Amino acid sequence: MRKVREILRLRWELKRSVRETATALGVSIGVVSGAVKRAERCGLDWAATVELSDGALEERLYGPRKGGAVDRPEPDPVWIHLERRRPGVTLELLHLEYLEQYPDGYRYTAFCDRYRQWAKKRRLSMRQVHGAGDKLYIDYSGKKPAIVDRETGELRPVELFVAVLPASNCTYAKATATQRSRDFIASHIRALEYFGGVPAALVPDQLKSGVIEACRYEPRAQRTYAELASHYGTSIVPARAGKPRDKAKAEVGVQVVQRWILARLRNQRFFSLEELNTAIAGLLEELNDKPMRTYGGLSRQELFEKLDRPALSPLPVERFVYADWKDARVNIDYHVEYDKHFYSVPFSLVHETVEIRATAMTIEIRHKGNGVASHIRSYQAGRHTTIPEHMPKAHRNHAEWTPSRLLAWAAKIGPHTEALARAILDERPHPEQGYRSCLGIMRLAKRYGSERLDAACQRAIRVGARSYRHVDNILKHRLDEQPLDDEVPHADTPLTHDNVRGAGYYQ
Repeated sequence: MRKVREILRLRWELKRSVRETATALGVSIGVVSGAVKRAERCGLDWAATVELSDGALEERLYGPRKGGAVDRPEPDPVWIHLERRRPGVTLELLHLEYLEQYPDGYRYTAFCDRYRQWAKKRRLSMRQVHGAGDKLYIDYSGKKPAIVDRETGELRPVELFVAVLPASNCTYAKATATQRSRDFIASHIRALEYFGGVPAALVPDQLKSGVIEACRYEPRAQRTYAELASHYGTSIVPARAGKPRDKAKAEVGVQVVQRWILARLRNQRFFSLEELNTAIAGLLEELNDKPMRTYGGLSRQELFEKLDRPALSPLPVERFVYADWKDARVNIDYHVEYDKHFYSVPFSLVHETVEIRATAMTIEIRHKGNGVASHIRSYQAGRHTTIPEHMPKAHRNHAEWTPSRLLAWAAKIGPHTEALARAILDERPHPEQGYRSCLGIMRLAKRYGSERLDAACQRAIRVGARSYRHVDNILKHRLDEQPLDDEVPHADTPLTHDNVRGAGYYQ
């Protein structure tokens, strides 16, 4: 009917001759003349023809069909579909059962065709229209390349990260040691830099490195991955779990990389990721420059320059820095632990829960979304990094004392006080163990005065006393006011007493 309608349009509306119409439609002159005469006998003109459907026009020109096909009972496709799930049931068996019920029913081929047409409609796939620069599809190859261990010769499988811009099919691929978060994020950074821009959305699988809470409707992105998206001004739209058609472009991209790159490297041996990625980079350029028949001979790179590159958002000035996140509780000493090192926070946050953001160079600590501390990262286990402003005033004053400062203060009281303080600090296994004794001795000057304290320290040095208690007792009993000649005899003076037996007793 389409040709009959076109014949009438060319003859009546466009006023073409019979020969011109026949040449344009590839039919004979007799077909053109016959169709026009039949339409004129039916009293039709072009205005009336436009109003008629193909079926109505056919019936008007040629009358109702005669001798139509005999109506036959249609097979039940739902019944067929459910029965086929049962073990051992085939289409042939179901057709025989159908004929037992309807002997005049469809033969086997027609029976199968009707079921297959119904089944195709049940597996409908939505045709996705991909806008330029709209999404970046991300996946890992199931077929993994391998690195050879130089010492043992053992093959160590590695991961192959693949990213595809669907509008142009421009592809990025690079091998990484693992799929863990650090490698996963680093692969995204390199992919965005390879394309030279940022798409509106990232579409990954719901793998643990990118999605910490898989869900069909509201998957939750991993913290660092979400931070990367925020840094680059894009969004994360994970594909539904178990629905590869959501990211068909990534699936096809992986397949193309496997066939065009991995298959061509199958006979080569690589001893490091650097060697493998150098080979992959060369073949990747060939892949993106290869003409595609489906797109009129244009390559992926040419389509990328034409479609995707103008639509991509520019990269930020600073590259994204990978960071790990950890929740921690502030200890009573107002420090939190990360990687076996301790970092201070304001003492008012003791017992509070804070978030630690750790990069390779810095440690940032946040409380309820607000930054409360920042430190240069240290890799010394068991050590502390403390900012004085985080300490209570009393702790800060104590921490400000050093051996040199203690001795300088002791010297202001008197030379003997300085000498006793130096002796106390020298005799301790660690100088800090003598801080309290020195501070206690020097504070006695407030009660007894500097002159008496210096004299008491002189007497303490003479008798070998090295503690706060000795100096305090000397001052309490006013021994500092007695002449030193009346002091206890020196250790080298022999003692004479009834209770002292002497060396001769043991001979």
